[in-house]
Amino acid sequence: MSDGSKTNDTDNTSDEPEGRTARLRRRLSEWQIQQQVARGLAYGVSSNAVSLIVLWAKSGGLGS
Repeated sequence: MSDGSKTNDTDNTSDEPEGRTARLRRRLSEWQIQQQVARGLAYGVSSNAVSLIVLWAKSGGLGS
């Protein structure tokens, strides 16, 4: 008979710490991947910008 009380409910107690740990590990891994992607994009953009500036300077710059 179910009266709505949770006195005998033990279904979630054993899995909860492992679930939280697994979720934390997954989120940390996703965050690390996102950080690596962001660094790679920033490096690529800055590298391309430097290349364009060098080419622009070699081609005569502003007034040549």
